[in-house]
Amino acid sequence: MDQAADLLRAKGLRNTAQRRAVLTALHGHAHSTAAELERRIGIGTAGAASSGLSRQGLYNVLDDLTRAELIRCIEPAGSPARYELRVGDNHHHLVCRGCGRIEDVDCSVGRVPCLDPTEYKGYTVDEAEITWWGLCARCAEDSASV
Repeated sequence: MDQAADLLRAKGLRNTAQRRAVLTALHGHAHSTAAELERRIGIGTAGAASSGLSRQGLYNVLDDLTRAELIRCIEPAGSPARYELRVGDNHHHLVCRGCGRIEDVDCSVGRVPCLDPTEYKGYTVDEAEITWWGLCARCAEDSASV
């Protein structure tokens, strides 16, 4: 991902091989787990030498990039944390109970937060996280044929 260095600089982060490796590994692979990123980057293999990234280093980079709002971390119930490059908008997620596939869903309201609580109790609310659960078309078809 050619834009990785520019994104890092724009957020005031050092442009390191490790951070670029994680951003590149996420490109085109929304909702990746740390384990998936680890395999994609090649941590623990001979290919890892090019990124210089260890398992702990991966978690440190994920934390840094999340805090800098270059990536977003979601944690669907019963699933490991997942990371995506889609940040800065107000979108939500559909999760398949069968295969675990996750899809992005744009907010129908368009403004943050998508929902307003009945009571604010002194909080300034800036986000509402919505996750819809169900079966994707393939899993629904598979369960109907059983």
